[in-house]
Amino acid sequence: MTATSTQPSRRDLLKWFAGIPFLPLGAMGTAAALAGCNDSSDDAVIPPTAKPLNFKSAKFTPMASPTTVADMAQTSVKSGLTITWEDNTTSEYKLGYQEFFQTGKEVDSLKGGKIIAGGYFDAKGQPIYDTTRQYFSNCPDGSSLIHLDGAQVAGVDHPVFFVVQFEYSSLSLNGEDPYGILPSPIAILTLDQNQKTGQLDFKKYYNVDTLAAHGLWITCGASLSPWNTHLSSEEYEPDAFGQGIGQSFKMLTGYSKKFFGDETTAKAYNYGHLPEVIVNKDGSGSLVKHFCLGRISHELIQVMPDNKTVLMGDDYTNGGLFMFIADQEKDLSAGTLYVAKYTSLLSESSTGQIKWIELGHATSAEIEALVNTANIQPTDIMESYRDDDTAKPSDLSGFTPIILSKVKLWVKLKAGQEKAAAFLETHRYAALMGGSMAFTKMEGTTVNAKDKVAYSALANIQDSMVEGTASYTASNNVKFSKLTAGGILAHDMAGGQNTTTGKAINSEWVPYQSKLLLAGTDITMDSLGNTADLNKIASPDNLKYSETFRTLFIGEDSGSHLNNYLWAYNVDSKSLDRILATPAGAESTGLHAVDSVNGWTYIMSNFQHPGDEWNRFYKTDSTGAHIAGLTESMQKELDTAINKNYNNKFSASVGYITADPVSPSIVKK
Repeated sequence: MTATSTQPSRRDLLKWFAGIPFLPLGAMGTAAALAGCNDSSDDAVIPPTAKPLNFKSAKFTPMASPTTVADMAQTSVKSGLTITWEDNTTSEYKLGYQEFFQTGKEVDSLKGGKIIAGGYFDAKGQPIYDTTRQYFSNCPDGSSLIHLDGAQVAGVDHPVFFVVQFEYSSLSLNGEDPYGILPSPIAILTLDQNQKTGQLDFKKYYNVDTLAAHGLWITCGASLSPWNTHLSSEEYEPDAFGQGIGQSFKMLTGYSKKFFGDETTAKAYNYGHLPEVIVNKDGSGSLVKHFCLGRISHELIQVMPDNKTVLMGDDYTNGGLFMFIADQEKDLSAGTLYVAKYTSLLSESSTGQIKWIELGHATSAEIEALVNTANIQPTDIMESYRDDDTAKPSDLSGFTPIILSKVKLWVKLKAGQEKAAAFLETHRYAALMGGSMAFTKMEGTTVNAKDKVAYSALANIQDSMVEGTASYTASNNVKFSKLTAGGILAHDMAGGQNTTTGKAINSEWVPYQSKLLLAGTDITMDSLGNTADLNKIASPDNLKYSETFRTLFIGEDSGSHLNNYLWAYNVDSKSLDRILATPAGAESTGLHAVDSVNGWTYIMSNFQHPGDEWNRFYKTDSTGAHIAGLTESMQKELDTAINKNYNNKFSASVGYITADPVSPSIVKK
């Protein structure tokens, strides 16, 4: 539509609403009424009485669960968004999905030439090969969209940077299982932001060198720090004792071979920490690994608005809720580590009160020196025996029984090793100190700053959270009914809190109680293999909160939904709306909601391992006859379509949600 049309054009609308403090989901590459559109065109028609309007509220129009093979075999977005302005007029948008690239594709490198998206590199920066081609990931995960004032990248008009990390690869050409044996890559994408539409176009790819951090181990969820850096993760730390707690040390030898070229260089204590990516204004970047936030199953942490307090879930069985308070703002290299102790029962119907146990204070440098200069060994820190270990001492006086990862251990701390235990054997030490090590797969964490509420995803509510299981401990004060579909906890936060020993905690952002906010519902397997209610969450994983939209975005990692979903939950209206479906068998990852980048709002969204583990979605009897779930023919149709769409399942998408106006006019109520 041209500027001379009787209806306002897209450009007209931008000009009309220029100066609005917030531009709704224009994000998504649309002509939304957003501040910062900077439209300098002289031919825009502006009604003389027009004045800036302020954002009032947003409402998503949910999409149905996909039912056709075509929709089920790709990212499907058939949802909408309605923005209400202060004068009660509305703007309506149709949401969609824009892919930057699929992993495994050749893309333009920031250094010049081409590079494989999601490709793996060794310690010398050389490609790691899977027989005839470079290994590349089909599991993009955590992401951060970053704007830096004064950024300049050759050939890019308005650079915006998108950090994306790759958790693992689920497939190989040579038939080996590559999980955990490949060093996780992290890339910085340079995007060009259209200042009139908000659209993001992928331009350059930079692979971050990870050698200074000893390489990266299974990076999963991520978050954007308040100081504009990418806070990564190392999930499932390798068990230095080799006692079946966390990932196996044997897996680490495979990693060491792939990254360093031999099986002995990698040390277990160099993994399970928090990496931070610093992006430069030219689209390059560097990485530092912080050794003082606890060696746990880091997933997606959240730094609070004070720039010091960090809340961390623990993607583990018999995991805990952890907190770190930095000594200095915007600096995670030194601080104090805590674990939560529930002093009253937390259940599906009761609110659990929290006290915090101080585990210790350290700098990252001193803990890293223990590992790489002093070469500390697990047996230097404590004695630890499995209950079924025949070498376990007959006299267990001085030992404490604990349960981690469903395993009963007998643990005894060695004199003077409290600091080493707190930061290198965090799970064992937190349990030894009385922390409530009760959670099963506590994953992403995010914050609603206005209400002072943090949210944590529980991918599953089972095992250590359920009375009667081998990993349950009553003294943890966490007891739920089993729910494979999982749920989301809300943590109320306040200042003036003390530790269990009465020591004041120097933060205004300390969780003091938790309650269940949302839960899924398990069902009998339906005709598509779903074992959780399609209209509720199932195995929430990624969580991000939008202060402007008052909305909690929830990405699923579920074997209970054939297609995993991205949900929008409004904390005021309690409306839960499905806004995106990933390809069948894929996990929704890389969720990142950004309220404003040059006035535009974005929801970034990836997925990983399309068409994974079909056997979850059908049942057969002892003769192999179909009982429930996907039929063989339906599974084969889906498999064929996904193979066609995503390079025989070797590839996955990195991209974002878009929003286009339903019509160029403003709708009056």
